[in-house]
Amino acid sequence: MEQIYEDKNLKMIGLELMFLTPEKYSHPDGITAVELAKLVNLPIEEVKKKLQILKEKNIVRVKGINPKYWLFDEYNFQRLDDDDDIFHLLCNFEDIDFDKYFTY
Repeated sequence: MEQIYEDKNLKMIGLELMFLTPEKYSHPDGITAVELAKLVNLPIEEVKKKLQILKEKNIVRVKGINPKYWLFDEYNFQRLDDDDDIFHLLCNFEDIDFDKYFTY
């Protein structure tokens, strides 16, 4: 099993949610896994697995049942332990192209 701190897909999904703006999703409650899969260009099953990991850490919230809407939880993310693997993964910006997330 791949280590969390090396999981590029988890990082891609986590950062996409972290920098998500309302213009990128179709519902006020957040983004669906299908919409997110299209944004990050990954298979839906992979996206769902990674969302579950982030949900278990309480750094994404989910609303609804079918479809589920996902949103990043900034409050809980800031409360993660500094030694947490997911915290390190999402705070390592060395290889990140921020232009992808922001339009100026």
